[in-house]
Amino acid sequence: MTQEVSNLTTTPLPGTASTMSITDHLDELRKRLTRAVFVFLVGFVACYSFSEPMMAVLRKPLFAVMAPAQQKLYFTSLFENFLTHLKISGVAAIFFFSPYFFWEIWGFIAPGLYPKERKLMLPFISSAVLFFLGGAAFAYYVLFPVGFKYFLTYGAATDVPMLTIDSYYGTVLKLLLLFGLAFELPVLLVLLGFLRVIDAPFLRTNRKSAIIGITLMAALFAPPDAVSMLILMAPLIIMFEGSILVIAWMGKRRAEPVPEPGSPETNPLEGKSKP
Repeated sequence: MTQEVSNLTTTPLPGTASTMSITDHLDELRKRLTRAVFVFLVGFVACYSFSEPMMAVLRKPLFAVMAPAQQKLYFTSLFENFLTHLKISGVAAIFFFSPYFFWEIWGFIAPGLYPKERKLMLPFISSAVLFFLGGAAFAYYVLFPVGFKYFLTYGAATDVPMLTIDSYYGTVLKLLLLFGLAFELPVLLVLLGFLRVIDAPFLRTNRKSAIIGITLMAALFAPPDAVSMLILMAPLIIMFEGSILVIAWMGKRRAEPVPEPGSPETNPLEGKSKP
């Protein structure tokens, strides 16, 4: 049975790379994961050297809405502060080295694509990195100021916040990663549209289901208040609608007839065709 599984091969598409067996795919995945882990560890060590300045940047939105006397974070266990530095270094490595990680993802899926589709490498990696970092920036500059002010001023005047290092930075890191991954939605949809897995009519038909899914995701992962949920939902819905427009435009481009070589439309020596 094992021999039979190892001999299974994927069906090659015309114009794609040579056929790879299942074991070849698994071996390729193992190699890419190994390289990605190595790069992550190198980035982790590099980012640890700057963990303290990064902590100062991450607590800036919180301290901006706190009274000067309250601008402190506490730790309640011996290793809490040290472990938080490690967490921040790990997440920073993911963000700073995200171009390489997306490159490895593309390299794994590229062998199953047509040569024309493989030319999407640079647009895919560029847009994936842009939206990943853009999602984190959106959380930092839009969600954090609004959300932190809301929660710090909630309750009576006698309620005084006493935030711990682990709880605050843990929440911040989770939200940065969440918004970064959530903003990959249009990249994924447009890529699937280019590969003809989905099209604009399909997305329009399932628009209500998509909005419900976005709402549920915002309810599960966003901070537990209506404002934060809307801050996450609004850009995702806008990007979903924008993805429909882009995919519809790509569909129209495919439907346009391609002029034959030497025709009046493509031969400048014969001039433009008459109506």
